[in-house]
Amino acid sequence: MSNPQFSWEDRYLLGYAPMDHIHEEFVIRVDAVLRAEDFEMVEAMKQLRAHLEAHFQQEDRWMKETDFPPKGCHMEEHAKVLDSVMQVQQLLEAEQTYALCRNLALALKDWFPGHADYLDSALAAWMVKRAHSGKPLVFKRKMKQENL
Repeated sequence: MSNPQFSWEDRYLLGYAPMDHIHEEFVIRVDAVLRAEDFEMVEAMKQLRAHLEAHFQQEDRWMKETDFPPKGCHMEEHAKVLDSVMQVQQLLEAEQTYALCRNLALALKDWFPGHADYLDSALAAWMVKRAHSGKPLVFKRKMKQENL
């Protein structure tokens, strides 16, 4: 059985380039945990946590600096996700819970599209409007659908 994958797709683009770059890195870090062999898991989780700390700090900073109206629930969600990652990382270091790490990565893979579509898209639109007095413009490639 092969490990699940998490790949960047144009559907994740929100039109605010700094955020899109952070999100692309998020996908890479989650995918690294999904693909990690047991002996690689500690390092993959460290990199995921470091990424999430920087990722969420940056988005939280944008929300605070620009007085983004719905920042409270968005920042709270970031804190809860980071807390979950920290707890799993502590368990990994104490008990070598590799499957738990992979389950966390699967949960993050499932969580991300909704978070991006509802919370991050609003922040991206807010940031673009403040910078350019308009809405984000996003170009997405049309991808061929594979027959299943």
